[in-house]
Formats: sequence, C-alpha cells, structure tokens
Amino acid sequence: MELTVVMPCLNEAETVGTCVRKAIGFLASSGVSGEVLVADNGSTDGSQRLAVDAGARVVPISDKGYGNALMGGIAAARGRYVIMGDADDSYDFTNLMPFVNELRKGADLVMGNRFRGGIAPGAMPPLHKYLGNPVLSFIGRLFFRSKIGDFHCGLRGFNRDSVMALNLQATGMEFASEMVVKATLAGQRVTEVPTTLSKDGRSRPPHLRSWRDGWRHLRFLLLFSPRWLFFLPGLALLVAGLAIGAIVAPHPFSIGSVTFDVDTLVAASAMIVIGFQAVLFWLFTQVYAGSEGFLPEEPRVTRVLEKLSLERGLILGGLIGLAGLAGLIFSLLYWNGQKFSHLNYEHSLRLMIPSVTALIVSCQVVLGTFFLSILGIKHTRHPVTAASARAAAGPVPASPIPDSPAPDSPAPDSAVRDESVKHREQSAAAPRL
Repeated sequence: MELTVVMPCLNEAETVGTCVRKAIGFLASSGVSGEVLVADNGSTDGSQRLAVDAGARVVPISDKGYGNALMGGIAAARGRYVIMGDADDSYDFTNLMPFVNELRKGADLVMGNRFRGGIAPGAMPPLHKYLGNPVLSFIGRLFFRSKIGDFHCGLRGFNRDSVMALNLQATGMEFASEMVVKATLAGQRVTEVPTTLSKDGRSRPPHLRSWRDGWRHLRFLLLFSPRWLFFLPGLALLVAGLAIGAIVAPHPFSIGSVTFDVDTLVAASAMIVIGFQAVLFWLFTQVYAGSEGFLPEEPRVTRVLEKLSLERGLILGGLIGLAGLAGLIFSLLYWNGQKFSHLNYEHSLRLMIPSVTALIVSCQVVLGTFFLSILGIKHTRHPVTAASARAAAGPVPASPIPDSPAPDSPAPDSAVRDESVKHREQSAAAPRL
C-alpha cells in the first residue's frame, strides 16, 4: 500500500463522512493504492460509525490530545506514505496529488502552504491569519533556518518511516511544530506545496484555543533552540554590560544633560552576571540535549568543551576570583586610609562593584565547569564488570532461525511495522513537553 490518509477526529459527526468520501474519491480517481484511516480520540457523537460507513478504517486512540491522536494514526497506518489532515472539511482531500508527487521524488516531509494556495473568507480568524501563524512561522524559520512558510498547516504528507524515526513526543497542538522542527534538525528533506483552506463545516467552535495553543507552539520553538533562548540574548547582555561598565567604571559619563554614574555601573554588573549565566545555560543545554539525542550536537560547543577541561576551567575561575579579591583588598586599604569612617561612595563603589562582579563570575565559572564535567560523564560499565554480569545471567538460549517463514507468520514488513508500533508504545512513557 502506497498511501494512508490519516484524519484525527473528536466529535466531527457533521464533517467526517464528507472528508472520508473525498479522500476515497481521490484514491480512486488518481489510481493511488491507499486507505483512509480515522484516528478517533474518544468521540461521543457517533463519528466512528459515520467514518466506517463512508469507507474509512477507524482506530480508537485513548490518550487525549491532537498529537496523541495523530501519532496513534501514523503508527497504525499501512501505507508507505501518510497524508494527515483535519476531519472538519476545511482541507481539500480531493487534491492530494501534489503531496504524493513530492513524496515520490524522495521528500521526507511535504508541507502545505495555505498562504500560497489561498484562504477562503472566514476560513481563518484574523488573529491567526495576520499575527499567530505569520509570527510563529517566522520564528520557526529564524530559529531553525527552515524555508517553510506555513509551519502550522494541518495538511501535510510524509514518509511514514522518516517521521517514526523522529520519535515525536508532543501530545497537543504543538505537534505540528515539532514535526517540522525535528525533521529540519535531523537533516530530512522538507518541501512545500500550495494548498487551500476553506471554512470548516462544523457548527460548534474549533478545538484550537488561540492563546493557549499559540503559547504551546512558541514554548516548543524556544525549548528546541537554546541558541536563541539562552546564547544570543545572554551574549548581547554580557557584551553590553562589559562595554557600559568599562565606560562608567573610571569616572562618570555624560551625554548632554544626562550623567551615568555608579547606579549605571550596578546595572552593568547585573547585565554581566545575567548574560554570563545565560551563556552557561546554553552550554549546559547543548551538552545535555546532545547526549540525550533530541538535539544535534553543536560543533562550536564541541570545540569549546575540547578546550575547556575541568582543570582549565578551575584555573580560569581562580584567576577571575583573584582579580576580584585584589579589588576587595584595595577597597579595604582605601577604607583603612579613611580610618574606617564614612566613605565617599561615588569613589569606593567604582572599585567595589567590579570586584564583587568578578567574584560572582568566578564562582559561576568554577561551578559551571564542574557541572559540565558531570554532564560529560558517560554511563558505561567496566568490561570486567560487564563480563561478570553476563556470566551470572547464564547462557542466552539461541533463537531458531527457520529456513522459510511459517505459513501463519507475518511478512517481514509487517514485523517491522509491529516493531515500530511497539517502539511508539514504549516511548509514550517518556517525558512529554
């Protein structure tokens, strides 16, 4: 079977039959070998029976959520390719050939673009059309260097094996972003074709909640881009704080009638500390994400870690701490010169603030270096210990390999499909975003 059309469904009695008939009509007219699968997420309005009557195969998905329904449907699909689309009659299931053609050319993921294909009047709320979708899609392109113009189009096609390899975990509407982001990060071939969006045929409100689901999409994009979440803002704060501090520390700095003095120096100190902490968080996140495999390893991080050993980090932190300690000693000597009486804080703070800042950064470097070393520890077993464990477990019985498959045994591709479904069931217990 070449194609499975998957439709997530939750109480879509008004439209699910129409969508199924349109998809079956496309399969018949195009000559594509395929099926229509409805992933039902607990409908109580009879959607299941209507879908079956229209010719679909219905798979019940007990775990609630848009992402859960779709992944359940994808895992149960029998086609080599999958095209997913909402069962609300807003997408054109009679015109799926552009997706199939791109998949046949070797694309792993084919996104629909509603802004290029056409959005019917009233099909998309103005908030989504002019703010939500354009802004989130722009952020996705910026963060992940993707060329996709419509990150959240619900009509998309993909190679089933390619998507199963991504180990998608999102349970809600952010599943749409997760698929594009992970396919891009994995280096899969992602293309785009124009598609249309019509006004849906439902009389009830949609399941989508604009602000809640918009935030979930944005949160996902931020969590999967530590460079934009931590590194770039932190680096900007750090550089700005160092520049401002260097200007204000020796003496007050004036621009016209505005004078920047020790208060500005305090703000610059805070910028340095916060910025440096954000850069450290970027390093922590990249090391952890790379070791766990849900983000690709950054070559820059690898180069930094190769040069920044635990000992070098401790030496660097110690040197910065010594500089801060020297500043504190000079501050005490200055105070001693005033016979430990009232100080001119405009002068004393110019030395005290940079000294304290250096001591804070020194502690961050030392503690951060230790933490990076902990993150770099590999969970391995000594060869001698591993051999002892195998000996204690006893011999492993050999599995007989038949010369030919038994008559009732599943075909090889069925075994692979069953294994992928088991893999999905096991990964369902993994932490969810």
